[in-house]
Amino acid sequence: MRPRRPIKDKEFAEKVIKINRITRVVKGGRRLRFRAIVAVGDRRGRIGFGIAKANEVSDAVSKAVAAAKNNLVTVTIHKETIPHEISGKFQATTIFIKPAPVGTGIIAGGAVRDILEISGINNIVAKTFGSRNKVNSTQATFIALQNLRSQEEIYRARGKQIPHSKEENKSSPANPQPKATPAKPQVTAKKTTKKSIKKKTDSK
Repeated sequence: MRPRRPIKDKEFAEKVIKINRITRVVKGGRRLRFRAIVAVGDRRGRIGFGIAKANEVSDAVSKAVAAAKNNLVTVTIHKETIPHEISGKFQATTIFIKPAPVGTGIIAGGAVRDILEISGINNIVAKTFGSRNKVNSTQATFIALQNLRSQEEIYRARGKQIPHSKEENKSSPANPQPKATPAKPQVTAKKTTKKSIKKKTDSK
C-alpha cells in the first residue's frame, strides 16, 4: 500500500457565518443560487471575510474563502485582548467592543463571536445595537477591528514620547546615580590643655 501523504496544517481557519438561498424568478421558471458569508483568520491577528454566490453551496463557500484571503486585515492585540474600547457602525448595525481581563473569554454572539474567535482575541466583551443582520454585523465588526490602534501609534499621532514601563525603568534607569561610598572614619588629634602639661611636669 502507498503511504499516506502527511496532512498539512491550514494557515487560516475558516468559519462559515451564514448561507442564504437566493431564488430569482426568470422567464421559464425560478433560478436557485446560494450566497455564502465566510470569515478566515490565522488566530494571530490576521482576519478577512468574503461574500460570494454560486449555484452550489461548496462552490459559494470556496469562492468566499478566496475573496476573504484577498482582503486580509491585521488586528491590534494587546495581552490577548484589544488595547481600548471602540465601536463600528455599518448601516443600521452598531457593534461596541471593549477589552476584558484574563479569564473572561469571548462574551459575544452571532457573527461577532465567530469573527473574534478566529482573530486570536481570547478575552473581550461585545454588544450589538440595532439590526442583527449577519452581513451588517460582519461589516460593522471588521470596521471596529480595523480602527484599533496600539499605544505607540496613539502617542506618535499626538507627538508625545512613549512612556517606559516600570519593569524597563527598573532594569535600565534613564539617569543612573552612582553608588555612595561609605565615608572613612576621621582621626582627630587630642588637644593638649594646661592641666595635662602640669601633670607631666609634676610626675617628673
